[in-house]
Amino acid sequence: MPHFRRLLLFTAFLCASCASKPKMWHYQYEKGRTAILVNGQAVPPAGLPKKVMQAVSAGNRIAGLPYKFGGGHRSFEDNGYDCSGAVSYVLHAAGALKSPGTSESLRSFGKKGAGKHITLYTKPGHHCFLVVAGLRFDTGYNGQRKGPEWSTKSRPVTGYTARHPPGL
Repeated sequence: MPHFRRLLLFTAFLCASCASKPKMWHYQYEKGRTAILVNGQAVPPAGLPKKVMQAVSAGNRIAGLPYKFGGGHRSFEDNGYDCSGAVSYVLHAAGALKSPGTSESLRSFGKKGAGKHITLYTKPGHHCFLVVAGLRFDTGYNGQRKGPEWSTKSRPVTGYTARHPPGL
């Protein structure tokens, strides 16, 4: 009987740990906190922290540029971006990153967990994307290699780690 209790407790723990991580990211509008999407550009509500507004402006500047493998890695300024180059550009504009990173190096960025205004999702060696003021800033998924763009479309986050800039 003690073995059965241990097995039952272990199974309950396993189920609880699986249930605690979201499998999908979904856009959820919250008045005064969430940006909206207008013609491919993020429009944030007034009153967000300055660093969040700077991140949104940076994302708007490079949204629509082409996908370029390695783009944004030698310098933040480029004519195309891959996932980590685009993420690095936006985080740098918000004052949260000093030099461009890769999806691997960004896994240790900032603090663990989702942020209040900015969250980095990273799957080392594979892909990374941001959620800024509630909008997803991404270069695509499922093999798509699109340039950086804002989106409200849901996206799987299984296997990703959420990180955020301190205070954001």
